[in-house]
Amino acid sequence: MLSLPRAARYVIVGAGVHGLSTAWHLAKDLEARRAGTGADVLVIDKSAVGAGASGIACGVVRNNYFQPAMRELMAHSVDIWESDPAAFSYHPVGYLQISPETMRADVGAIHEQQREIGYPSTFVEGAADARRYLRRIFPDWRAANVTSVLHEHRGGYANNMASMRGLAAKAEAMGVRIVPGTRVTGFGLDNAAVTTVHTNRGDIRCEQVVIAAGPWVRDLWSMLDLPPRVKIRDPRGEFHQKPMWTYWSLQEGTLEVEPAFLTDAEGEAPPVVHLDSDAPLHDADGTLVTDEMWGIYFKPDLHFGGVQGGAVPLRVDRPADAVSVDPYGPAGTDFVVGADFARLWTTGLAHCLERFEGKQHLFSKQPSGGIGCFTPDSFPVFDRFHENVTVVADSNHGYKMIGVGALVAKELLGEPQALLDPFRFSRFETGRLHPVSHSPFPWS
Repeated sequence: MLSLPRAARYVIVGAGVHGLSTAWHLAKDLEARRAGTGADVLVIDKSAVGAGASGIACGVVRNNYFQPAMRELMAHSVDIWESDPAAFSYHPVGYLQISPETMRADVGAIHEQQREIGYPSTFVEGAADARRYLRRIFPDWRAANVTSVLHEHRGGYANNMASMRGLAAKAEAMGVRIVPGTRVTGFGLDNAAVTTVHTNRGDIRCEQVVIAAGPWVRDLWSMLDLPPRVKIRDPRGEFHQKPMWTYWSLQEGTLEVEPAFLTDAEGEAPPVVHLDSDAPLHDADGTLVTDEMWGIYFKPDLHFGGVQGGAVPLRVDRPADAVSVDPYGPAGTDFVVGADFARLWTTGLAHCLERFEGKQHLFSKQPSGGIGCFTPDSFPVFDRFHENVTVVADSNHGYKMIGVGALVAKELLGEPQALLDPFRFSRFETGRLHPVSHSPFPWS
C-alpha cells in the first residue's frame, strides 16, 4: 500500500473521470504558470482508480442535450477526448439520436444550436427521409414511428477502465500522487475553510479540496454539513423543498455476439445508436412489452465482448440516506439489472434491426448495472463551498464529461469558468433551471 502524505496543497477525493482529469489538468496548469508541480496534487480513493461509476460506464460520448449549457460543456469535453484517442481508448464513430414525432421539435432545436456553436451534425426530418437515411447506414433498419434523426458526426464511445488508466497515467506522469485504499471519514474546519481531510489512514492537511466521488457524493456532502434538502423556485416563482439527492438504478447490459455483428453497410464500426420511441413494443410471440414511451442505446464494444448498451434508468424508491451504495455496481445485488430490462432491451434491439431477431437468449448473464446519484433537476452541480471545497456532483452525466476537470483546475487557480456558471448550486433557489425535453431519460 502506498504511503499517505500528511499534507498536500490540493486533495482530490475520487479517482474516477473527474478526479483524475482535474488532477492531470491542475498539474499541467501549475507547471505552466510556474506556480507549483504535480507533486502538489494528491488523489485519494477508498478503493482504486476507476472502482466506481467511471469504471463500469457504458462509455458513450455525445452532445445530444436539449439544454444549451450542457451542449457547450460537452463540446468542450469532446475536444479533450479527441486530443489523445489512443490514451483514452476513444472511438470517434459519431452518435445517432433517433426520435418520434413528439420529440422532433426538441431534436431540431438541438441541431440548430449545435450548428451555432460549430458542432457538426445532420438533421433529417420526416418518416420516409429518416428511414432512407438510417437504411443507408443499416440496411436492415426497421423501427416504427421514427420521424427525425440527428446524426452527430463527432462523439462516439470510449472503453471505461482503459480510459481511466490513461487519465491516471497522464496525471502520474506530471508528478501527481494517486493513493488508493484511503477512505474519507470527515473534515476539519477552521474559520469556515477545510484545513484537514480525515481518513481511515490518518489526517491530511490541505489548502484546497475537490470532491469528485460520483455516487458517494451524498456521504461527502453530509460530512461537510451541507443541506440535505434544497429550496427550488419554479417558473411561477413559487418555492418548493426537495431532497438534494435521489438515486436511480442504471439499466445496462450486453448481448453476447461478436462485436462485428453490429457493423454498418460498409462493414465498418457504426455510430452509437440511441432510439427514443412511442411505438408499442412487442416481443417475438406478440406479447406487449410496453406501450409507454421507451428508449434504448447500443454500440459494439470489444471491451464488453459484444453489443453493449442500456435503457431508461429506474428511480430508486427510497430516501437517499436509506440507499446502500456499497458494494457498488455488479459487486452488489440490490441494483443489478433483471429480466425486465433484458426483455425490453433485447426486444428493442430487434425492433430496430432485423439482425437482432431471435437473439434475445444471448443476453449476458454476467451481473451488470449500478446506481447514479442525481441532483434535484438531474443536472450537475459544480460549485465551491466552505471557501476552499469544490464539489463536482455530475448527476450521472460524468464519464463523458472528461473536460470538466480542465475547467475545475482553472477555477482552483483563480480563473472563473463561464461554462461552469449554469451549474452553480444557487440556480435552485434563483429558479435558473435548465429546460426539460420530451425524452424519457432523466438526464435529457
